[in-house]
Amino acid sequence: MARDVALQARAARTGETVFSVYSWLRPTLSFGRNQTATGLYDLAKIRAAELDVVRRPTGGRAILHHREVTYSVTAPIEDSGLHETYGAINRILQLGLSSLGVLVEASTGSDRAEAPSIKPCFETPARGELMADGAKLVGSAQWRENGALLQHGSILVDDDQSSLLDLSVTPITSQHWTPPASLHALLGRAPDAAEVATAMREAVRSLEDEDVTELDEDEVRAAMLERVPQFLDEEWTWRR
Repeated sequence: MARDVALQARAARTGETVFSVYSWLRPTLSFGRNQTATGLYDLAKIRAAELDVVRRPTGGRAILHHREVTYSVTAPIEDSGLHETYGAINRILQLGLSSLGVLVEASTGSDRAEAPSIKPCFETPARGELMADGAKLVGSAQWRENGALLQHGSILVDDDQSSLLDLSVTPITSQHWTPPASLHALLGRAPDAAEVATAMREAVRSLEDEDVTELDEDEVRAAMLERVPQFLDEEWTWRR
């Protein structure tokens, strides 16, 4: 999260766009920027499940980062509106996923994302989020600040998102839970983050920049380390 925020500041400063794809070292529960967590999620249950916890700088609802691949895009805002940039990123995701053999389409659900709540991110697709075989495959959210955007997204490799219901203070039934899509179910195998990253890089090359290059991590490391304390701070994580 600290790296993504540092990249967002870099985008405002340099005018450059960075598309990142990564996985997580440990299973991690992330809360959306404005999601209420205090009093709804049971910290003892989270610790018993051996999960790390972080609050994202972007919005949306809780996600379990474990059997999934995360992407982030940082870019200068310039004159582009939210729907325009969201659509451009979707086109990259669609092309990248199609090269893996997965056909997706944008949801025609509500323009308004559901209010942050105890429900997991993959419970309901918002308008524009990517679906496969009628179920949500990619959850995304965008945050704009100081002339640059940061868009986060999660691409499910396997479905373990319903386990988040077990972490609530008050037991929640999964009776009405609609299972999301997953790459494993759609492909019959589980691609790793490196394979997904290669597919997305080639999609960026095809749609946006034929001379796309890899970022030298030294360019962002110092700024990232400055921001790490914010995301380790429990006051930030449990601020709502």
